[in-house]
Amino acid sequence: MSRLSLSHLRKMKAAHDKIAVLTAYDASFAQRVEQAGVEVILVGDSLGMVIQGQESTVPVTVDDMVYHTQSVVRGSQKAFIIADLPFMSYANVDQAISNAARLMAKGGAQMVKLEGGADFVPVIQGLTARGIPVCAHLGLLPQSVHRLGGYFVQGKAQSDAENMLREAQQLEQAGADMLVLECVPAALAAKIAQCLTIPVIGIGAGAECDGQVLVLYDMLGITPGKRPRFSHDFLQESGGQVSVAIEHYVQAVKQGTFPNAEQQF
Repeated sequence: MSRLSLSHLRKMKAAHDKIAVLTAYDASFAQRVEQAGVEVILVGDSLGMVIQGQESTVPVTVDDMVYHTQSVVRGSQKAFIIADLPFMSYANVDQAISNAARLMAKGGAQMVKLEGGADFVPVIQGLTARGIPVCAHLGLLPQSVHRLGGYFVQGKAQSDAENMLREAQQLEQAGADMLVLECVPAALAAKIAQCLTIPVIGIGAGAECDGQVLVLYDMLGITPGKRPRFSHDFLQESGGQVSVAIEHYVQAVKQGTFPNAEQQF
């Protein structure tokens, strides 16, 4: 069984077929997620918090990401696999190429994801010139939480919204094949998704994106502490059955009922 390709995901965007994305960090959950109909598995550096118990994603290493990506690849057969480049692993082009190559060649990822706007255009250009697919990430940037001073909605002011749209276009022109928008006003996210030809995946960015992603443990309501406003506890409404909860998530994404008005900004 061959894995889904970028071409398939682009066709889904063109057909207005919503793309269901979830994080996973091990083989068992990867298998469950795939069987429930999730097209894309993100091996997120969110593992720092939900797996390692860290306060943020910052302490996660490339070795951590390689290990967990290998596990997810072993547990899945069809899903498209994206792996996060962790904090300070892509500070320059050469470093980004070296670490992305490890995530793909050793970890088995089909794409790497990095956070940041126009400043990272040279990095994206360097990666894509060497055949490494890139998912960009705008809005709330968890790796920059200390600079941002917390987890806040991004792009609310008109000038900030215009800048984010401009940066999204620059990232696509640099070669990014996908974009994640996190904690962005729904109207802005919808405009960005409409303006770009690449799939735009939202997390706390409204229902008009080309797809949705959540941290698996948030979706199951088992993340310690307060669950993000843009999340939803699908496990509680599924009688405590994990597989059913993931299936309900996929259905809600496909039908456009998740996120609802209360789960967006």
